[in-house]
Amino acid sequence: MNKLTIIGNLTRDPELRTTSTGVNVCSFSVAVNRRNRREDQSGQPEADFFRVTAWRQLGELCARYLTKGRKVCVVGPVSVHTFQGNDGTTRASLEVTAEDVEFLSSRNEGEAGAFGAPAAAPSAEPPAAGFTAVETDELPF
Repeated sequence: MNKLTIIGNLTRDPELRTTSTGVNVCSFSVAVNRRNRREDQSGQPEADFFRVTAWRQLGELCARYLTKGRKVCVVGPVSVHTFQGNDGTTRASLEVTAEDVEFLSSRNEGEAGAFGAPAAAPSAEPPAAGFTAVETDELPF
């Protein structure tokens, strides 16, 4: 079984393309910080970078709602592609074909709710719809 789950932040805005057969495909990159939190000379924690490809409707949703810096959870099979770098060394790239993408941060974080919907104003009273106040003495446990 080849299934990877990553949680990280987009390193760039997603790019939506359409294949010659009319199928939408969205590409983006996700940076995943390592748990050991060792920092390099620039003060940045070590990170692994994954290229992600989302197809069809999932790709359309990613292109519409995700932007650089947003936190996502991506689930899908991973593949490794090797290539020759400009300096002549052999390098590897990890690519995830997204089967599921969960948006973990809102589109306008801190300004609005998820996906740009206005955030609900906090209410002074908790909603009472369908609930009845019960004294703790009345509970059977």
